[in-house]
Amino acid sequence: QVQLVESGGGLVQAGGSLRLSCAVSGSIFSINAMGWYRQAPGKQREWVATIITEGGIMYAEFVKGRFTISRDNAKSTVYLQMNSLKPEDTAVYYCHAVRSGSTYWGQGTQVTVSS
Repeated sequence: QVQLVESGGGLVQAGGSLRLSCAVSGSIFSINAMGWYRQAPGKQREWVATIITEGGIMYAEFVKGRFTISRDNAKSTVYLQMNSLKPEDTAVYYCHAVRSGSTYWGQGTQVTVSS
């Protein structure tokens, strides 16, 4: 089974940066795709970015040019580097993985951006 553990959330001022990490149990090569979603209070969970095993990367339009998704295969970890943060980026950020057609979620990490 797949287990995902997020870390790196916190409080940052607008314009600042944070790097989120998602540690994956087992080999990251067992995962077909990984990504990040976020959910603010009263809002629908929205997709942020995805990286597939073969290296393809996709971003939501609202984070292009500001966020970068990457992975470290040796550490079985996926990262989300968030720059130029805005108050509207405030949300719980969830790590997401797909393996053999099944979807898995981490418990989330809170990101708060102050104005």
